[in-house]
Parts: sequence; C-alpha cells; structure tokens
Amino acid sequence: MARVFITGSSDGLGLAAGQYLIERGHEVVLHARDVSRADDIRWAAPDVAEVLIADLARSTETLELAESANTFGRFDAVIHNAAVGYRESQRIATPEGHAHVLAINVLAPYILTATMTRPSRLVFLTSAMARGGAVSTTDLDWTARDWNGAQAYSDSKLLDVTLAFAVARYWQEVACNAVEPGWVPTKMGGYLAPDNLGAGHLTQAWLAVSDDAAAQATGQLFYHRQPREAPPSAHSTSFQDSLLAELAGLTGIPLPDSTTTPTPRHRRH
Repeated sequence: MARVFITGSSDGLGLAAGQYLIERGHEVVLHARDVSRADDIRWAAPDVAEVLIADLARSTETLELAESANTFGRFDAVIHNAAVGYRESQRIATPEGHAHVLAINVLAPYILTATMTRPSRLVFLTSAMARGGAVSTTDLDWTARDWNGAQAYSDSKLLDVTLAFAVARYWQEVACNAVEPGWVPTKMGGYLAPDNLGAGHLTQAWLAVSDDAAAQATGQLFYHRQPREAPPSAHSTSFQDSLLAELAGLTGIPLPDSTTTPTPRHRRH
C-alpha cells in the first residue's frame, strides 16, 4: 500500500485518480480549495484518508498545506494536479500580487515540492499546450506584458515540465516525471474535448504507485503510460536553473539541494 497526496482533487482528473487509488487499497489524502469542495470529496470518495483544505492562489495557505501534509509523515507519491485553465480574460492578482495562473499552476507545486517531506515519486500534470509556452523566465508574473490567458496557461504548463525535469536532475533519489493527460472533457477541458476521459487519470496513478520498471523512470514526460517527447527547452539545464532561481526569488523559498539562492520579490497590492 502506498500513501499518496493529490492536489486539486475535488473533481475532474484529481478526484478520478484519487478514487482509482483508493479502490486499489492505497492510503490517499486529497485536497480541496474550500470546505464546500472538501465535502464534495468526502461524498464522492468516502474512504479517503483525509481531505486537506487550502486556496493555492495564496502562498500562505500553500505553506500551511505543506505543513498539514507533513503531519502524515512521508508520502510515497505526490501528484501535482491542481491547475486553472486558459479562459481568464484579464490578469487576476493573488493576495501576494502574483498572476493567478502562475500562482496555482507553478508557484503552488513549487512551494509544496520545496517544503513537503521529500516523497519517493513526484508527478506534475502538464498539457500539450506547453509546446506553445514562451522559453523565458522574464516577467513570469505578467506585470510588463499585455495579458493573454492562453499564452499564460501555455507558459505555465511548459514551466511545469521544466520544473519536473529540474527536480529530477537535482533529486536523483526521487522519481519525478510529468504527464500529459490529454485534452479530456473535464470542467477545465470543456465538453467538446476529444480525448478519453476514462484514461485521463490512469498515467499519473500508475506513475505514483506501480512497480513496473517503466513507472519508476525519472525526468520523463508521459502520455497514456508511454514516454512522449517533451519540449526541447524543458531539457535545457540553463533554462531549468533560471526557472528555479526565479521561483526561489518569487517565493523566497529555495529548492533544497539545488544551487538557487532566493531574492524575495513579493508584490503586495
């Protein structure tokens, strides 16, 4: 039995992965943004070990979530599933002044990775739209650029793959991978999405708990349990290190055992 933590799991692929793992006897801790969504999880997955509550748009709550998760001891796997999509028509600022998309899709998984007890396996959810992401760590927070919701989402998903590969490089004892679940008809994907919803959660669950040799790889991108070629920039060690340095600066938290030194850049509105 494995102990698994999944963010953003009140519905969609996060909940489906949680239900799948619970049905197979694993100890699963899920996460919701608020009490109402936590109640939804307990109804949909009554055998869940616990539901932790935090708004990942708030760095303070993300840090509190890491502390709460650490009370369970070391997780065998953490699946960074939480994300917001590309339909935000304007830049929404978090309480710390970060772009909402960046805060949830990138800063939150980074903070949790840097502050939770290190698991055996890490899985970061990404998207095919990562291939359209900007290969730059300049203005991650969209304070200088004109806002473009689709581009902000694409950028964030490229950064997720790059972060996964960077962590795999620095933490060689952790199997750290990224997953493209496909464009599936979830609330975020929309009902016209063409990919198979029933398969959208299986790869991340497999990477989290399987004893298959292929599931114990590290530094790879997967789609339907098969390796997939990642955007070339995600493999660039200079891009990885630039990203780690920028994230350390934006959050004030360095990734342990990396070469980053944080220079706090919090913007409070």
